[in-house]
Amino acid sequence: MKVNIFFEIAILVFVMVLVGLLIGWAAGLVWKKNRPIGVRGDYIAAVLSAVILGLVDWFLIPAMGFSDNLRNLGTATEPALGALLVLWIIRQAKK
Repeated sequence: MKVNIFFEIAILVFVMVLVGLLIGWAAGLVWKKNRPIGVRGDYIAAVLSAVILGLVDWFLIPAMGFSDNLRNLGTATEPALGALLVLWIIRQAKK
């Protein structure tokens, strides 16, 4: 039976919020004493970028004709790496 699309999106957004929170926390471990936008800013930037990238991957990868397996792999890895990249870019811009 096909799961309701709204339920899938809600689960995806919830998981991406958790991923963003984890990446925001890990940013403090990676870049000690280098939080130009503060702790709250790191969490907000990481959560927003993880949610946006997760949703883009969820809809764009199948639209490009790739399989569901690739969509799941992209959704599992890219938002976390993208959130780290966004936090790194913020730190480079603030120098």
